[in-house]
Amino acid sequence: MAEEAEGEEGEEGGGEEKKGLPIKLILIVVGVLALAGGGYFAYTNFFQEKPVEELKKEEGTDGEKAEELPPGLGVMFTMDPFVVNLAGSEGKRFLKVTATLELSSPEVNPEFEENLQKITDSILVLLSSKSFEDVYSVQGKFKLKDEITTRVNRFLVVGHVKDAYFTEFIVQ
Repeated sequence: MAEEAEGEEGEEGGGEEKKGLPIKLILIVVGVLALAGGGYFAYTNFFQEKPVEELKKEEGTDGEKAEELPPGLGVMFTMDPFVVNLAGSEGKRFLKVTATLELSSPEVNPEFEENLQKITDSILVLLSSKSFEDVYSVQGKFKLKDEITTRVNRFLVVGHVKDAYFTEFIVQ
């Protein structure tokens, strides 16, 4: 009887090995296929040279890569941060603003940079004329964005600024 129990256990152990072997083999094959697929993907997207037709589409007229913009989105120009004392605060409150301006087209950029000092001065004068009550509310911030856009557009002839976006706005 003890011999029969040992024999049965030996057969069960052998059956588990036979079942485990095909599962291991399948996992190895799936792993190799996954690695091969990943290698092919990496080769075709990163290491293979682009056809000449694609290169011509990406290059601009002067050989540089053309900047493709989604429709309706202009060129973004981030201004340096402005830090000013607020009007009527006797130097106790200040405003720190970083703005990004959306230009109507890339052709506006040279004209914008040419007038950058005038534009910066105009924005500084505008910001320092505001009181805490003017800039604290949401409506005040929207009004300030409109005023900045209007002031900057005074200096531009070729194009215009579509909108101003605050990337940093601190009132203390």
